[in-house]
Amino acid sequence: MFEKLYVCPKSISFANETTLFNYNLMAHNNPGIRNRSGILHEITPIMESNIVYIVDRKQKVFDFPIHTHEVCELNFIERASGAKRIVGDSEEVIDDMDLVLINNPDLEHIWEKSEYKGHNAREVTIQFDIHFEDDSIFVASPFRSIREMMLRARRGLAFSRESIIKVYHLLDTIGNISDGFYSLTNLLTILYELSKCEARILASKDYLNDIVCEDNEKIEKIKDYIHCHYREEITLPEISKMSGMSISSFGRFFKQQTGRTLSEYIIYLRLSYATSRLIESTDSISDICFDSGFNNMSHFNRLFKRNKGCSPSQFRETYRVRQKFDEGVPTKTF
Repeated sequence: MFEKLYVCPKSISFANETTLFNYNLMAHNNPGIRNRSGILHEITPIMESNIVYIVDRKQKVFDFPIHTHEVCELNFIERASGAKRIVGDSEEVIDDMDLVLINNPDLEHIWEKSEYKGHNAREVTIQFDIHFEDDSIFVASPFRSIREMMLRARRGLAFSRESIIKVYHLLDTIGNISDGFYSLTNLLTILYELSKCEARILASKDYLNDIVCEDNEKIEKIKDYIHCHYREEITLPEISKMSGMSISSFGRFFKQQTGRTLSEYIIYLRLSYATSRLIESTDSISDICFDSGFNNMSHFNRLFKRNKGCSPSQFRETYRVRQKFDEGVPTKTF
């Protein structure tokens, strides 16, 4: 679904007709740059003259890399029971309908295949560049509930099945509306109806540094080091010593802060990097394996299949086939 657009010393960008990504590579070799390596920053198709972008399509596989983007996003997925949704430090297996609102340029997110066994999932993605807090019509009292919801969406919001059903008919048809004005009013209606429903906050406060404390500062320093060196050998005793904690204390602390063990966290970053390399390069899978930090091909293949549901070679082939298929997928901006 991605094709390489251009390469320069500091970045690699990918594009198709629906999405652009920019992957900053400087942090791999520069510890002073605060960038979470392996997380792609999406450059959306919304230009200055547009405020909304909509795509409605079937998803046979969930191979979108973990990413962030500047604009707000309302993402609806159905018929994908068993797939995993990751928003910040929140990880949940979804049911047959999932609706999430994200309003934070630093909040990474991804939907992964996980236990999903089907081939007919549907995804409706609505990205919009509307500033409800600015001095505009949206500061008027009728939009108050939407503004409050958008503030809560800085940590990601997941809506209940009952809430989804209330707006399902609007989500189901918004991609078919040809008039941009009516598409916008339809979106505002969806947001208003959702603002009257209960929603669960996904990412923790600590994850987004909403609460400044010593533990957050410590874990951020540790994560910064890991993000700059995860393709090298990193050991638990080494990181424990850096943190000034015993191995057992650090292990508990790290999992409490990240939701993963140190080993799981490093593997997660390495697989994210390997996935992006499979997408953007023609390098051999062996080279990608070792360049990502793995020192054993069979171990890499086993971990990749457990995470993505297919081998690296199958993933690359699926992407190439899908790239050709997606060339005809209609999208809409207005």
